[in-house]
Amino acid sequence: MDKIKVRYSFKLGQDVTETFDMKLDAKTLQLIVDLPGILPVWANLDYHQCPHCPLDIRSHPHCPLAANLVNILDRFDTLFSYNHTHLIVTTKDRMVSQVTTVQEAVGSLLGLVIAGSNCPHTVYLRPMARFHLPLASSQETIYRAVTTYLLGQYLLKKEGKEVDFELEGLKEIYHRVHLVNRYIAERLRVEAKTDSLLNAIVQLDIHAQNLTTGIEDALAELRNIFLPYINLTIP
Repeated sequence: MDKIKVRYSFKLGQDVTETFDMKLDAKTLQLIVDLPGILPVWANLDYHQCPHCPLDIRSHPHCPLAANLVNILDRFDTLFSYNHTHLIVTTKDRMVSQVTTVQEAVGSLLGLVIAGSNCPHTVYLRPMARFHLPLASSQETIYRAVTTYLLGQYLLKKEGKEVDFELEGLKEIYHRVHLVNRYIAERLRVEAKTDSLLNAIVQLDIHAQNLTTGIEDALAELRNIFLPYINLTIP
């Protein structure tokens, strides 16, 4: 099986480094994770289950996203969101290095985990996982989400299917992602000893909410950089 590998290294002190070797199936972009043999109660599907979750506990005893967070929570639950870390993210193509807060660094990792998990509402994020951008800003996230969605619409059009260039489908996708974030946060609120993962989820959710309520304003701010296209004339 071909894999896409992304290494997240968190330098948390002079002699403390937490490293996560994330792997995605190169074809499906599903996250490949070695889960614990026994998962905690908070990873059960019916524990603060999302109201729009289509999964059934008989076939899916555990929430696929919560299960993928278990190992991460265990290794960060002594840190607070405002602690600083030197984050190094390494892929086959490049390395990103930045000193930032634990909240921002873990949020970046969670963005990859959420997209690669088998949650039916986050599979639409998998193309962005393929071209993962660590520590993306809110504006970068909006740009990447919109361009990914519109490329998807172009591919739909090539297949003769109905397309959506008004971004209504994109808003709905991120509304559903927002609900996923909210209920994952409820799981963590009960279980976590510190706020590092919880606040990382909250930070990610700000991006999701921007894509449901503030997308027009955000795209208006990007209009000027597309003037060459807006004014394009082809002889």
